[in-house]
Amino acid sequence: MIKTMEKIEAGSLRGNLLLTLCRVAELSSSRGELSCTTGQLSAKLGQSQQTTSRHLIELERLGLIRRVRITKRESIFVTSKGLDLLNEIYSTLKNVFELPVGEIYLEGKLFSGLGEGAYYINQEGYRKQFREKLGFDPYPGTLNIRLKAGYENKKSAIESLALIQIEEFKTENRKFGPVKCAKVIINDGIEASVVLALRSHYGPDVIEIVSRENLRKKLKLKDGDTIEVRVSSPTGS
Repeated sequence: MIKTMEKIEAGSLRGNLLLTLCRVAELSSSRGELSCTTGQLSAKLGQSQQTTSRHLIELERLGLIRRVRITKRESIFVTSKGLDLLNEIYSTLKNVFELPVGEIYLEGKLFSGLGEGAYYINQEGYRKQFREKLGFDPYPGTLNIRLKAGYENKKSAIESLALIQIEEFKTENRKFGPVKCAKVIINDGIEASVVLALRSHYGPDVIEIVSRENLRKKLKLKDGDTIEVRVSSPTGS
């Protein structure tokens, strides 16, 4: 299947070829075949007859459709190979657009922070609650991610989830404010948590991540690397 996609992507038709395959599958879905002339099909596709004919020839060459000529008309069938390709595309798009309820996907660039993360994470009042509510003793520091263009509004979306509440506390010297957290998956494999402080030196385009281990070292990260994050509500709401 990957070889088929590579052939399509390397050709001059590319996305338009896939659109023709999708439309043929749609038009033939009720009976399993599409019976029409090239002219009738081109009208349905909204493209020239020459383009439609070229697409059909290429799709047949790739084994994605089968054509049977009947006088001036022809019957067009999407082959099992074509259906497999469409199912692969569908599964990919489903993963992109149909995230589980209560899950948010975002991307950002790693950057070095002000060094305050380690100070706050090291406070026992926070660490104790992290252990109890997040299930791990956090590494003393945060992973700072500046959200890419188009993801800036995701921080407010995260705040709309049913978040884990870390309560405020006092020491002899000062008061530490409340924090909200949500479990996340980093780069599709590493469990961690996003930490949203009510007071922060960063803008709305920055999120901070805590984990049981040094994520920079474990994932061999450096400033400027792209980080993928999936944020989940603890209640799935």
